[in-house]
This record gives sequence, structure tokens and C-alpha cells, in this order.
Amino acid sequence: MNKEQIHDDLTYKIIGCAMKVHTALGNGFQEIIYQRALAIEMTKANLNFVRECEMKIFYDNEEIGTRRVDF
Repeated sequence: MNKEQIHDDLTYKIIGCAMKVHTALGNGFQEIIYQRALAIEMTKANLNFVRECEMKIFYDNEEIGTRRVDF
């Protein structure tokens, strides 16, 4: 399996998990509820992930700050 196929498979699995959450919960909840549900689905799909990860932000190759990302 080449890199593109691996990424396509991973993307398919992630979107599938998100769609399951959306179908089950619909809209109107706080973001944290969707994060928790998505973590459950991603675990069931055997996907490795990290929640609330701090990432550096760069502009023109210079670090200008950080941002906490959901996954």
C-alpha cells in the first residue's frame, strides 16, 4: 500500500467516525460533547489520536504563537 492509499484509508475512517457521531447526536450540543463522542468512535475504529494537543504556529518560518487543537 502506498502513502496515498494509506492517507485515503485513514481519511475514510476519520470521516466515517465523524459521520457516526453526527448521525447519532445531530447538532446543537457544545463542542466538548462532539469531541468526547468522536474520541469514542475513533477508539472503536482503532485509530490512534491525541486530544487537546498544543501546536506551534509559524509565519514565514518564525514561531508566532501556539494553538490548542481538538485532535
